[in-house]
Amino acid sequence: MRIDKGQSLLAPVTAAVMAAGVLAACGGSDDGPVAAPAASTQAPMTCAQLNGMNIPAASIGLPTTGATVTSTQVVPAAGTGATAVGEYCRVQGDINPVDPTAPKIKFQVNLPTTWNSKAMMFGGGGYNGTIATGIGNVPAGPANQPVPLGRGYATFGSDSGHQANAAGSRDGSFGANNEALRNFSGDALKKTRDAAMAIIKARYATDTVQKTYFAGGSTGGREALLAVQNWPQDFDGAIVLYPAWNAAALDLQFGRITRELAKPGAYPNRAERKLMYDASMEACDGLDGVRDGLISNVSQCNATFNLATATLNGAPLRCPDGLDTGDTCLSDAQIAAFNVMNTPIVLNYALASGETTYPGFNTWGTDFGIPGTSPLQPTVLTLSLGTDQPANPMPPVTATTSPPYGSTFWDQWVKYFVTRDPNFNSLALDPQNPGPWQARIVELTGIQDANKTDLSPFLNKGGKILMAHGSHDALVSTRATQQYYDRLRNAMGAARVDSFMRYYEIPGYGHAASSVFNAAWDSLTTLENWVEKGVAPPNQTVADTAGVPGRTRPLCDYPSWPKYRGSGDVNVAQSYTCATQ
Repeated sequence: MRIDKGQSLLAPVTAAVMAAGVLAACGGSDDGPVAAPAASTQAPMTCAQLNGMNIPAASIGLPTTGATVTSTQVVPAAGTGATAVGEYCRVQGDINPVDPTAPKIKFQVNLPTTWNSKAMMFGGGGYNGTIATGIGNVPAGPANQPVPLGRGYATFGSDSGHQANAAGSRDGSFGANNEALRNFSGDALKKTRDAAMAIIKARYATDTVQKTYFAGGSTGGREALLAVQNWPQDFDGAIVLYPAWNAAALDLQFGRITRELAKPGAYPNRAERKLMYDASMEACDGLDGVRDGLISNVSQCNATFNLATATLNGAPLRCPDGLDTGDTCLSDAQIAAFNVMNTPIVLNYALASGETTYPGFNTWGTDFGIPGTSPLQPTVLTLSLGTDQPANPMPPVTATTSPPYGSTFWDQWVKYFVTRDPNFNSLALDPQNPGPWQARIVELTGIQDANKTDLSPFLNKGGKILMAHGSHDALVSTRATQQYYDRLRNAMGAARVDSFMRYYEIPGYGHAASSVFNAAWDSLTTLENWVEKGVAPPNQTVADTAGVPGRTRPLCDYPSWPKYRGSGDVNVAQSYTCATQ
């Protein structure tokens, strides 16, 4: 029987009753044979039998009123080669809140007919609000390797506990509800994982899932770090890309940048952004030993490039007298805005972590939405400075226009997380001196941010982490990820961190997508070998799929970067060495 997703409660049909033989054991044309699971007294359940399954609240490690499977469907095998995904059972369901006014957590679990006895949880993005289905690849996963589901993983994810409105991943209105806010901030991870495990174990009649991994980028990267930090016994490894690990602190930097961009004449159009990009590339591209269209020696560029005195093709980049005279130069207001992006916010109070700053962005050489014909450019534009200047009220997000992504994020956070007043003017709140809102902001940094600096329980369990971040991310500061990595090493010791974690930076790569260097990295195979075979990551290579399709670079352990050896094909990783100076 199919159950309509709109039903809030189904007649309770427990896994125990089903397993006892009230419903037939797995088999027949519904889903075919299932890989042999670990020994269990239960009988495996067919895809159809999972429909209507009730998961009691006692089976979920954080407070809920239980979970229900609302629909199941057998999805036939499709694709060939690396794109092949075998037959699987798609399960969708709801985790019901304690607060009756809070939204449900909607989730999806994918159960391959031929199961490899492992599971992978997928993280979301932005403010979430749509289900991380687990159908696709890990962040920056290569197209020439099977996706996790195609490898036989049972995969799962959720919407983190609310359903987004037309603003999609920028809808923060759920933050007005305490349970929804805490679900988004991390609680939904544990709730979803426990519900998914109950379904996986019922499907395959097993008490054991051999390994469970987490893969996520941006908000999903924060979720990955929260998962291994807060529930280390639940996970064996994590793939962490461009993590917004201190999301509330990042919001404060978004606020500072937004207030600057909202000043008269400060918002650079796309042509003016390209002036900054071209001038910084002209000055910094060769700092890594070769002009290859990438700034790899980012720290040297940051230390030496000055936008106010920069030139482009021999002409000063600054407009005469600093006045805006069009798209051939940058005004003082625009230069000031770029410099705000490049510098840290310094707070006049301490966050829950004890910190008083969020770092600036690697601005020089970063694509903030410049003109271009790449099919990825619209995504880059949306995830950076957008098309419209920040204002009050904040311009809406449409199919073709939007303010800077971070500006909408700030606006929603102020309205629904901090003040809980949808009419509040977010431009009026000074993140450095928030006055009566300071205590609430500090509280939110304790709720949202992955502040633990000791991951010893995860290390002691045998867990491993592969973390990477594009050097030219316009939405989450690469310097913040450096900060997180350095915090761990300072707290745990460099040798202990090196025993379970690797951190790489990818020159030219932006946030999730890039027309300059769009990264493809087979992180999952590397993680599997490290966790399951004890093989520490060998020298890693990352490939470009957009800027110069097919070119490769070494993935260098931070703080090293790819330096040209002086000879050899500039598009081949072997022509580079990992250097620190």
